[in-house]
Order: sequence, then C-alpha cells, then structure tokens
Amino acid sequence: MIIDVKVPMLSESVSEGTLLEWKKKVGEAVARDEILIDIETDKVVLEVPSPQAGVLVEIVAQDGETVVADQVLARIDTAATAAADAPAPAPAEATPAAAAPDAAQNNAAMPAAAKLAAETGVDVNALQGSGRDGRVLKEDVQNAAAKPAAAAAPAVALPAGARPEERVPMSRLRARVAERLLASQQENAILTTFNEVNMKPIMDLRAKYKEKFEKEHGVKLGFMSFFVKAAVAALKKYPVVNASVDGKDIVYHGYFDIGIAIGSPRGLVVPILRDADQMSIADIEQAIVDYAKKAKDGKIAIEDLTGGTFSITNGGTFGSMMSTPIINPPQSAILGMHATKERAVVENGQVVVRPMMYLALSYDHRIIDGREAVLTLVAIKDALEDPARLLLDL
Repeated sequence: MIIDVKVPMLSESVSEGTLLEWKKKVGEAVARDEILIDIETDKVVLEVPSPQAGVLVEIVAQDGETVVADQVLARIDTAATAAADAPAPAPAEATPAAAAPDAAQNNAAMPAAAKLAAETGVDVNALQGSGRDGRVLKEDVQNAAAKPAAAAAPAVALPAGARPEERVPMSRLRARVAERLLASQQENAILTTFNEVNMKPIMDLRAKYKEKFEKEHGVKLGFMSFFVKAAVAALKKYPVVNASVDGKDIVYHGYFDIGIAIGSPRGLVVPILRDADQMSIADIEQAIVDYAKKAKDGKIAIEDLTGGTFSITNGGTFGSMMSTPIINPPQSAILGMHATKERAVVENGQVVVRPMMYLALSYDHRIIDGREAVLTLVAIKDALEDPARLLLDL
C-alpha cells in the first residue's frame, strides 16, 4: 500500500516552511515515527515522522524547497521490503582514517554547509557542529572561515588589497524576527524609561540558599525567576502594562504569560511562561532550563512561542550595560536587564560600593502613559531590592 508523507499542519501565523535535508534515500526502509526530514519555519523547526513502516519509494519535494501545510513530501510503500545491501567489498589496505572524511562530511554537514566548505576550503570534519545531533551548519563554516589561519594548514594568501565579501540569505527565523521588529517600531509609539537596581539583596539571598535550593528542587537558583516574580507583581498593580492593542480597543489580560528571550543557534526565540503568577521560583527556573535546552536542540514548538502578555530580555548575559529593547508585538511592554557592575552609590549620606544593574522598560505610549511606565519600573526595582515584598504582596 502506498501512503503519502505530508507537511504537518502549521499554526495560523505560519504559512510555509523550507525543507532542510532528507534523512533517508529512495529505496531505504523506514520505521514508523522515524524522522524523515526537518522543516524550518519562521518560528521553529518541525520534524516530519514516517506515518507507517515501509520503504521510501518516492521523494516528491527536494531539499531547500518551500512547502505548505498538507503538501505531499514523499511516498512510502508499507508492503515493500528494502533491497538487501550489496555484499561489502573486502577491506582495503588503507587505514580507516583515509576513508573516513567523506563519510563523516556527508553525515555531519548540512548541504549548504558542505557547499560553502568546499568553496572556502574549510574542513567540516574538524568542526564542532552546532546543529541538531552535532550537524555542521552553514554558520559553523562561516565562523571557521573567518578565524585567523595561523593555526591552520598553509593556504594561498589573499592578494594584497583584496576586499572579500559574502552574500548569505537570511534564515526564515532571522527574516521573521527582522520583519516583526521593524513592524514593532513602525506600528508602536515606543518609549523607554530607565532605572537602576541594587542587586545586593537578591545576590545575598541567592548565595545563602542556592545550595539548599538546588538540592531540594534539582535546578539551580538563578536571577531570572526573581525578575519574573517582580514583573508579575508590578503588572498586577498597573494592568495596562500587561494589556495589548487590538484596533481601537485595549485588551486587558487577566493572566500573566511572560516571554523570556533565549538565544539559540538559529537566532532569538521568546518562549512563554504561562500563568507565571501561579508558578513557584523553582517552577520558573526549571521551565527556563527546559526551554533553553529545547532551543539549543531545535525542539522549540510553535505552541511554546505563541501568545505572551509581557517579555523580559537579558542583554547583561553578553555584557550589555544599557539598551532600549524593542516591544514584542502584540505586547505593549518589555523589560530589559543588563550587566551587574560594582559602582559607587550614596546610601544614607555615605558613598558605598554596590552591585548595580540598569533596567530599561520599553512601552507603547499609545496606551501606556509615562506615569504607569515609570511606576511599573519602580515597583520592579522595589521588589528586587526588598524581596520580602514578593512574599507579602506589597
């Protein structure tokens, strides 16, 4: 019986995707639920499993093609049996290492990466792939090609005065991020207010309990969970910052779905902590760890990225001291965290050194006035500088 392998249903916000690389060839046996190919959309990478066991008899859509929901990708004969492999030739005298490179390259490198490697002279077998299952991506080859060649094998030097450049198409995710951020700046009246927070109370609390916390909950105690809790407390006081614009209406959300910006090999993603007000510190930390792993492995689902009423981004991870984050539509505000640095501050008339962090709150001035924005950021600051407020709901 011949059955079709089709593109799975996509979300309402995703209309099409791009085929990455077939994992099976025509004539090969496939098992039920075995992954046949990945589809890159502007949000996530979707895995397409085999609906039944059998033999792959036809590939309809090739690597790199654009596909839509329910489109036929391949056909499987559930009654067929894969042809027996030809007898292996007698082992050659050459050492295994001599035959390994091509096989390793075919298995480890994505087609675009292999093509670029051939053009730039980069040995993909020497690269640590950042893709799923360690596959070498085009970005890995680009990074390797950009490194100084001092430690590499001798190569032909570029002519004096050469001005090399390379044109690389955006990935679907990068193109979608660019589109959304540009639309955000064009459609929202974005304004940013700043403040600073003394991180010593949170740092002292974390240092005191981090070992017991990890032993009890099986996850490390970070700082993001405190910021989520502080943000939720502030949003409860000033609901318009948790609202969104729909035409000429303001939609006030009676729930708190907080987006956490996470970097991934494919770009920035913002998975959602749903009902964050009902989550414990441990729940938040575990959810962030899980999302980070899924992002690294390319396992983030469309449902993980859908919705959200407020977002938090941490540029401080990369050393940023100050920035103006861009709102993630249809949300109306976003909190930006930055690097914590020891600075001289005045307390009770005395100059002291404290670990300080700049905070930034970008907001849509169409519905959020400066008063609400400033007071929201002050409420977040107050909660972080006196964590007992979070326990007492103050």
